[in-house]
Amino acid sequence: MTSHHNNAVDTYGSGHGTYKSYIIGFILSILLTILPYLIVVNHLFVHNYIIISIVILGIIQLLVQLIFFLHLSSESKPRWNLLAFLFTILVVAILVIGAIWIMNNLDYNMMH
Repeated sequence: MTSHHNNAVDTYGSGHGTYKSYIIGFILSILLTILPYLIVVNHLFVHNYIIISIVILGIIQLLVQLIFFLHLSSESKPRWNLLAFLFTILVVAILVIGAIWIMNNLDYNMMH
């Protein structure tokens, strides 16, 4: 019998990750979550550089999630890769713009 769970390709052509790739992705995700926290708590940079470093580490975190967990790089059809990436950008943009809009609205309504 062959194992269908180890780096198998299903009928739709999308590859599944190995345990090694999931472990690497998990460790990178943990590091990319702890690192910005340590930067902020220990005041390792000036305020502007803290924000820039958090944004850069967030983008790297997004790429790690897309590659290691969503297998964006192992898809057999590049059109689906592009659509998944564009949808991810759309969701992130909606969340960020919405959060900024809500905070700005709260600040405007709470300040007299």
